[in-house]
Amino acid sequence: MTGQGARDEEGVVARLSIGEFAQASGLTAKALRLYDELGLLPPVHVDPRSGYRSYDPAQLERAQLVAWLRGLGMPLARIRVVCDLPPLAAATEVTSYWRQVEADTAARKELATFLITHLSRKDIEMAGTHMELDLRYAARTDRGLVRSANEDAVYAGSRLFAVADGFGAQGVELPASVAAIEALKPLDADVPARNLLKSLGTAANGARTAVHDFIASDPARGGAGTTLTAMLWSGNQFALLHVGDSRAYLLRGGELTQITHDHTLVQSLVDEGKLTLEEAASHPERATLQRALDSGDTTEPDLHLREAHPGDRYLLSSDGLHAVLPEQSLRHVLETAATPQEAVDRLSALAHDHGAPDNISCVVADVPARS
Repeated sequence: MTGQGARDEEGVVARLSIGEFAQASGLTAKALRLYDELGLLPPVHVDPRSGYRSYDPAQLERAQLVAWLRGLGMPLARIRVVCDLPPLAAATEVTSYWRQVEADTAARKELATFLITHLSRKDIEMAGTHMELDLRYAARTDRGLVRSANEDAVYAGSRLFAVADGFGAQGVELPASVAAIEALKPLDADVPARNLLKSLGTAANGARTAVHDFIASDPARGGAGTTLTAMLWSGNQFALLHVGDSRAYLLRGGELTQITHDHTLVQSLVDEGKLTLEEAASHPERATLQRALDSGDTTEPDLHLREAHPGDRYLLSSDGLHAVLPEQSLRHVLETAATPQEAVDRLSALAHDHGAPDNISCVVADVPARS
């Protein structure tokens, strides 16, 4: 029987058995039975006595699409969404899914690179001796020149640095950002390097719960939430937590690199090739978040493990800083400031020179250079 289906004497396209349909579609009979149970690809007829399934050849196009999407690793729930969309909308959904796969793959590659370097270093001391760093750091936050209140919060301790940009709680005594950072503060202690990711991930869940409780405690906080970007250090290694559009930057060898990925509408459009970086910078929806800690959030934050080099300088900032100052200005200040305190003071002053339309928060941390 061909892929178009055999015809009976009256010219009616005959149904395909499950075996014939499996062969024509590239799906297994076992998979077809599963997709039937899930309502993703039900047969056109099931014999009430034998349970024997038969399919219409017209279903082959949907079946082949399912097979291709499974080949991409797409979850079945999302496949159902794609299959029910018009072709152009389906293409957009596949593009969006693949961008997320690429982002996740890049994060895993980063972790794998770190682990390879970490495990192959010749100077690892198997006896368990741990190299501690005397990090130098400074933090600053202020209301800016336009906002009536400061909804940002920052923290800089010996092992923990964090920036959170709260929203939706104007007129409330404490913003959601404070609740998130308070949940992280117990981490500012000695954490073994092997436990960095686990400890910060657990604290991230605590921050989410704290923000949920904060919102639930007062009807006026219904639209509140916060971004959160944090670093937890142990020796020359640190775990990086990120959700929202606050950022972490690394200055190394004179090159400034953004080491977090914005969870915003415009960043997703840039990822999909629909906007250039220049267009994104002035887009009217550039502050629209796709991920944050808020009342309805169940998205896991990004978590990475990184290794610092001697002489590295790190910047955490809310968008009241990096959305106002061009990257070359950030780099110039970070390159030329003698101390972290000078860096945060100059960055804040520059933001004020540019009108400071939003709250301004930043943390700068230095890894000591080799003596």
